[in-house]
Amino acid sequence: MPQIIREFQESDWPPVRAIVDEVVRAGETFTYDQDMTPEQVRAIWLAAPPGRTTVAVAGEQMLGTAKMGANRGGPGAHIATASFMVAALARGRGVGTALCRDALEWARAEGYAGMQFNAVVETNRAAVRIYENLGFRVLGTVPRAFEHPTLGRVGLHLMYHEFGA
Repeated sequence: MPQIIREFQESDWPPVRAIVDEVVRAGETFTYDQDMTPEQVRAIWLAAPPGRTTVAVAGEQMLGTAKMGANRGGPGAHIATASFMVAALARGRGVGTALCRDALEWARAEGYAGMQFNAVVETNRAAVRIYENLGFRVLGTVPRAFEHPTLGRVGLHLMYHEFGA
């Protein structure tokens, strides 16, 4: 699927919000409250500078979105984090991989020493496979930390990719 990944623009908000709502409503991959207000959705997804929010588009069609920035502040600010959401109609077409590659490139260019994902749902096998293929490894799993809507309590992986010196 030919796609472009670019910086978020204000006019992107309605389709980005639709993707975020779709993913959060499904309740299978993010630890976000399904009852968030529109203001809370916007605040949680749009990364404030020096963080970054991006979109993946094909023509006029919004395929996915990502946000990235420092995982923590202070002495932990040298490690990045990112989150990715792909529209249901675009899944399985390389959008998530492209968004993750772009986030990794950004983090390296910004001088981060690595990227950490704090809560990857272990049953989100497509995402885990993408991350592992791009150099992440599972450091540990918190058992039964995520309430999946059909599978019950499943684990959350802590995943990490250290960048070369």
